[in-house]
Amino acid sequence: MHYPHPILAREGWPFIAGIILVSALVWAVAGFWWSLPLWLIAIFVIQFFRDPPRAVPQDPLAILSPADGRIVSIERAHDPYAQRDALKISVFMNVFNVHSNRAPVSGTVRAVNYFPGRFFNADLDKASLENERNAVVIQNDARLVTAVQVAGLIARRVLCYVKPGDTLQRGQRFGFIRFGSRVDVYLPLDATARVSIGEKVYATTTILAAFAP
Repeated sequence: MHYPHPILAREGWPFIAGIILVSALVWAVAGFWWSLPLWLIAIFVIQFFRDPPRAVPQDPLAILSPADGRIVSIERAHDPYAQRDALKISVFMNVFNVHSNRAPVSGTVRAVNYFPGRFFNADLDKASLENERNAVVIQNDARLVTAVQVAGLIARRVLCYVKPGDTLQRGQRFGFIRFGSRVDVYLPLDATARVSIGEKVYATTTILAAFAP
């Protein structure tokens, strides 16, 4: 599924149209100053749903960041979705980050599993296994990469647009999470992290890690 990146994410169009309409009506009925708080909310909603196109690095061994945000975890962990030990790298997304999710590698979608759960702060480690989440397992040649969309304290909707058997290209849009969240990436143990804790990353353009040659 290829997405044309229309600058503003399609998921936001109803929200943007709604808040602009309400702001305009309040302005017309009560005046500009009464509508000003609503226009400020409209600006926030528009910036939240921005969805800029991104250049894809050409390094064939590169594993790309699936989200904009900040690195909050780099550790060895068990991947419960592919049943293996893995290198786990987590990206925390606040409400000011772009929330479009992009494929970290090219490959075939082996599994997509949704899990209902709670809504802890996505910055916390327990959010990975206790919050609402959606796991996408991608087969990249003989390697597996799992990308897990995790809902956060404010986020209440995880959207995923791929299914088992679909083919993904690196940097291709596969989902969206509304209003603050987290994406966990589980990699083969011989992959090498290219980021550090606290580092800001950008979907597609930041190389998160690299496969062993």
